[in-house]
Amino acid sequence: MGELDGKVVIVTGAAQGMGRRHAERCVAAGARVIATDVQEELGREVAGALGDGARFVAHDVTDEAAWSHVVKTAAAEFGGVDGLVNNAAIYHGTCPIEDEALSVFEQTLRINVVGTWLGIKNVIAPMRERGGGAIVNISSIAGMKGLPGFSSYGSSKWAVRGLTKIAAKELGEHGIRVNSVHPGGIEGTGMFTPAQTADERQQRYAGVPLGRPGRTDEVSSLVIFLLSAASSYVTGVEHVIDGGSIV
Repeated sequence: MGELDGKVVIVTGAAQGMGRRHAERCVAAGARVIATDVQEELGREVAGALGDGARFVAHDVTDEAAWSHVVKTAAAEFGGVDGLVNNAAIYHGTCPIEDEALSVFEQTLRINVVGTWLGIKNVIAPMRERGGGAIVNISSIAGMKGLPGFSSYGSSKWAVRGLTKIAAKELGEHGIRVNSVHPGGIEGTGMFTPAQTADERQQRYAGVPLGRPGRTDEVSSLVIFLLSAASSYVTGVEHVIDGGSIV
């Protein structure tokens, strides 16, 4: 039996990178998945590759009406919602506060924070109807420490961290658990640039006790755990997965 047998999970930002791997691992663990993204062609390819256990929904996470459609699709196709992975996010690169455009700051918070908030808001009722559920919000180590040049992205991920704790307090009485995941440098994501030489790799990971970048599959394993009954007494917690870089 899979860790998520019989569960229905929504994964946002599922067209590529970590989101795609989360969707793949959820299906492999026995869940049925609603994979969402603004990238329609890539998203449909992902859902198609996952077979009968997945459906794709074109979805802007900042649009409340679009969230309602996602939840209704989950109910119509698979009977409800048991899990949500708030993975969709945007990163514009590093920039000093003095030089950052207001439009970049506002867009980053709208997608990364408002999108996450809307996701939580819209799955509460369907999860409550099923007696509970699990929400996993993807934050970052940029939401665990102050990083120069990360004013927009870092602020958004700190907000996700705080929102997670508030939601965990509010929703525990309904059997809904809410946790945040804080990845460090992860291969196969839009924020990751591979080291070109052995010297560059050694220099880059000198401050990481495990001496290497993470893999998307490692993050997905943590996500699966937090969605599953194995973490039934875990809520409101930051789960850092960074090879020890912020220790």
